[in-house]
Amino acid sequence: MFILNHLWIIPALPLLGAALNGLLGTRWPKRAIDAIAVGTTGLSFLAVLELIREFAALAANQIPWAPAGYFPWLLAGNFRADFALHVDQLTVVMLLVVTGVGWLIHIYSTGYMAHEGGYYRFFSYLNLFMFFMLILVMAANYALLFVGWEGVGLCSYLLIGFFFLKKSASDAGKKAFIVNRIGDFGFMLGMFLMFQTFGSLDFATVFPAAAKMPLESMSAAGVLTAIALLLFVGATGKSAQLPLYVWLPDAMEGPTPVSALIHAATMVTAGVYVVARSSVIFSHAPLAMAVVAVIGCVTALFAATIGLAQNDIKRVLAYSTVSQLGYMMLACGVGAFSAGIFHLMTHSFFKALLFLAAGSVIHAMGGEQDLRKMGGLRTKIPWTFWTMFMATLAIAGAPFFSGFFSKDAILWKAVSSLYGTPASNKLLWGVGLATAVLTSVYMFRLLFLAFFGAPRYDEQQVHVHESPKSMIVPLVVLALLSVVGGWVGIPESLSGSDYIEHFLSPAFAAAEKAAPEVTPVHATKYSHSLEMLLMGAAIFGAALGALVAWRRFMLGKPGRLEGTAFQKNVQKLLTNKYYVDEIYDALVVRPLYWLSNTVFWRSVDERGIDGSVNGLAHAARAAGERVRQVQSGNTRSYATWVVLGAVAVTTLLIWWVK
Repeated sequence: MFILNHLWIIPALPLLGAALNGLLGTRWPKRAIDAIAVGTTGLSFLAVLELIREFAALAANQIPWAPAGYFPWLLAGNFRADFALHVDQLTVVMLLVVTGVGWLIHIYSTGYMAHEGGYYRFFSYLNLFMFFMLILVMAANYALLFVGWEGVGLCSYLLIGFFFLKKSASDAGKKAFIVNRIGDFGFMLGMFLMFQTFGSLDFATVFPAAAKMPLESMSAAGVLTAIALLLFVGATGKSAQLPLYVWLPDAMEGPTPVSALIHAATMVTAGVYVVARSSVIFSHAPLAMAVVAVIGCVTALFAATIGLAQNDIKRVLAYSTVSQLGYMMLACGVGAFSAGIFHLMTHSFFKALLFLAAGSVIHAMGGEQDLRKMGGLRTKIPWTFWTMFMATLAIAGAPFFSGFFSKDAILWKAVSSLYGTPASNKLLWGVGLATAVLTSVYMFRLLFLAFFGAPRYDEQQVHVHESPKSMIVPLVVLALLSVVGGWVGIPESLSGSDYIEHFLSPAFAAAEKAAPEVTPVHATKYSHSLEMLLMGAAIFGAALGALVAWRRFMLGKPGRLEGTAFQKNVQKLLTNKYYVDEIYDALVVRPLYWLSNTVFWRSVDERGIDGSVNGLAHAARAAGERVRQVQSGNTRSYATWVVLGAVAVTTLLIWWVK
């Protein structure tokens, strides 16, 4: 049980890589930087595999294992938080995603970033991100989790703005940092209220205490609802949910490996992880569960519609990420925490692959990202095409690909959930299905525009070429995972064992016990035949979306509304992303800028503070100028002042004696 007893090794290895490259990387050749960055993350991945072996043996023997507390970290009055790490089934899945996908992206980056400046700095930031993400998922208390939470936010800012001489990149980094701070404020309030309620932030103390509390009602929400909603505010920022999603599309200004690692596979799933980790609290707060489900469902549909009209290949994938994160939140909101984490895992495979394949396309096109300027790439970069094709099938929900099983699990749990009413559950399922159709449309649109048809670029100027092996090998591995990664969740209706749900069930056992009791409206048993029927509807929806994209972008046949005023207005609305950024700019950014510039700076700072200080200085200088006139150098004048002073003093003494 070496790794189980020394969990600190897993996050320490990437931290070591970050320190070595950050401090000494300027003196080393790129091969040495590669060896440190890829080697430390690879060793961390191997340590996770050994941890899983030990954890499996431990679980087989049913031996309880307590969190490893290494040293007291925060001590203030009756508050104590240790530097403590722990492992359970949820942690195991997250560790596999973070270290496995993260390691592949590190390998890919050695080829993609080979000709960029700041090479050592990039890998130092990437390793540092891995460290903070591992701290986040392994923390045994909310205080330490918050360190990882803020750390990944810092690394996101550094990596989004990596090309800091480019204004759009530096602005995107600042936008991500500021928007996430809004969510983090709610997260901190949730932790404060949690400590006031339970007297601790340790999972081992908070969760059993929350499990013993009564289930709150929708009409009489209590402290658990408040805690859950405040934690969810933080999750909406980190996992890019409405209304705090606006930073994620702009984050595509960072290098493509950053988009794959931070904004597809790991960091953006931190909010989903926190909701799942806090499942005991959320399951006792039905109102909070309803909010999570509705926000997730609306976000999924909202972002999918925007993705239909984007022309930048990375921005299509960015809005796809926002939409898929909404799916995960929908799962958590209907109590299907295992399904949400299952989709988190499969999404990390196919979305990381989509971003890396998009990076390979951009690399082949000499930096071009506009889909309208591509076309005909299928035969010129076949490895990139076939891997991206498999990722597209996975995210669209093609049968027996990874996304098919995880997405079907979410839709099935949405319609059969004990939370809400049958009518509301059917509505959630319907919106989820519509989102799946739109997902298929925009993903096949991307595929057809980039890889099929005649080239829409100057073949004399752009010399399309396949990426090097360091970039292709991670694509192939992720493509394989995009196909078979979901087989661990084959449902019983397809003669599977649904292994992933059974594996994760101990982590969510307390939450499942808190689920609402079966009421008469839920008394009807949901059969496998109904599940198969709904599964067929999802498959039909995915096929319909692909057919619509094929008809429009391969055959060039316009739709019935094509060219009408209605279609043009909708197209303009979606292209401009519902004008949300403009609305935020008008309602939030400009008023705050005016307030800070006109009121706080011009009035309070310059006229108030500076004015009073400068006014006193001017008054003192004027008084000094007048008093200086007394020093005339005239002896007769001095004698007069002495006589006057003596008279004044004598008069004062006589008056005082009387």
